[in-house]
Amino acid sequence: MEAASVPAATTAERVKTRKHKPSKVKTPWWLWLSVAAVVLFCLFPFYWLINISLKTGTDLSSADLFPPNPTLDNYTSTFQNSAFTRALTNSAIVSLVTTFIGVVVGSFAAYALARLKMRFKFGLLALVLSITTFPQIAIAAPLFRLWSDIGLYNTIIGLVIPYLTFALPLSIYILVTFFKEIPKDLEEAALVDGATHFQAFRKVVVPLAAPGLATTAILTFIAAWNEFLLASTLTSSVNARTVPVAIQQFSGSTQFEVPFGTQAAASIVISIPLIVLVLLFQKRIVAGLTAGAVKG
Repeated sequence: MEAASVPAATTAERVKTRKHKPSKVKTPWWLWLSVAAVVLFCLFPFYWLINISLKTGTDLSSADLFPPNPTLDNYTSTFQNSAFTRALTNSAIVSLVTTFIGVVVGSFAAYALARLKMRFKFGLLALVLSITTFPQIAIAAPLFRLWSDIGLYNTIIGLVIPYLTFALPLSIYILVTFFKEIPKDLEEAALVDGATHFQAFRKVVVPLAAPGLATTAILTFIAAWNEFLLASTLTSSVNARTVPVAIQQFSGSTQFEVPFGTQAAASIVISIPLIVLVLLFQKRIVAGLTAGAVKG
């Protein structure tokens, strides 16, 4: 009797487990179709840019979905343009310096706003964030006059300073949210173990806020890399001209030719670093943008 009861109990448990096992919900076909349509809608302009970059001569005036005579001549011409290669270097320097300073200074300011007890903290954070809504065109002319007077016009540092004006508020706003989510107990434990406040910040807080730092760095780099208005206003030669301005000043082989092919090829070239960054750090970007959205 006892031996027979064991299989019966085991069978009953299996039936109970199967009964409570959640069934997989199949994704409806129309949802997959909608996602595919959105992806196609977003990627088609980029594909059309690649299509144009592979055309030359009379093929540029055609609207063929596939280039009839694909060639890499536009890419070759782009890299043979010394002004474009110099602009690539300038953009890399300006974007990296702006990103580094923006993340370092922004992390210190955000940590102070998140941890220190001060009056009007919310108003100060709102004031910092309001700077990002300020139109760049409003400061372009005054900056042009000021930079010309003090010798910063057409220089790398003359671009980094105004870029930081708009990069720092965004950095501070993102990082404040992250630092608030980190428990104070971890820092207090580090202080009890003999660490200084800076060591606790560097060895405890910064590693935990890595997704926010990565998000801030990538968004700052993209904004500095793509900026056009201030770069075109505050530069006049290849010494400090960045890539967006250099592409805008491309000229055709004749007086009346519009350089669609070379401009498209150059646009593809400058998009590759941004695509690689997003693909490498997409998880951290999503984590950084959704920080503070869910609590508990």
